[in-house]
Amino acid sequence: MPVNPAASVRGPAHIVRTGKTPVLAPAEARALLDGIDTGTVAGLRDRALIGLMVYSFARVGAALGMAVGDVYVQNRRLWVRLAEKGGKAHAMPCHHNLETYLAEYLDGAGLRDDPQGPLFRTLGRGTGRLTRTALSQANAWAMIDRRRTAAGIGTKIGNHSFRATGITAYLKNGGTLENAAAMANHASTRTTQLYDHRHDDVTLDEVERVGV
Repeated sequence: MPVNPAASVRGPAHIVRTGKTPVLAPAEARALLDGIDTGTVAGLRDRALIGLMVYSFARVGAALGMAVGDVYVQNRRLWVRLAEKGGKAHAMPCHHNLETYLAEYLDGAGLRDDPQGPLFRTLGRGTGRLTRTALSQANAWAMIDRRRTAAGIGTKIGNHSFRATGITAYLKNGGTLENAAAMANHASTRTTQLYDHRHDDVTLDEVERVGV
């Protein structure tokens, strides 16, 4: 047969509808944030960074790229300015919890007089004081892993987990996919769907029906 009659036939496209990023349940995220000792500058910094990623859906790269001046007041509310992929600026009003975390961090670390300096900074070795060097993604991941272990959370989370955690929690509470995409600065809701893990609860409920 000179020509394969099935050559032009294409099977159904494989579409990934949910990403593989591990997420936290809202109660776990709450326990993680509440379990951070904010009696130190490091604790204030870590809570502010994790809270920023949860409540604003910020990528870790955008969060760590922020300057102090990217936290500002507008219409009597605290806002954050994030530099997203492609250099696009994305502004978001702060959830009231995030507003508290950022304000206490800025005041506790004495950063308000350095608007051009990095917002999230490394700690000086042996001093416990912030340097003027921006925290790296590797350092952020190590911090998150330490905080996860201290909070007794078994889920192996990473820098990106909080973006997915925030989006999933928002959608569970009645938020729309379109608004979630706008808040996350996604060009398409298809991308946002990769962070939507609401179906995980349904799967777990169904598994528990196996009454053996």
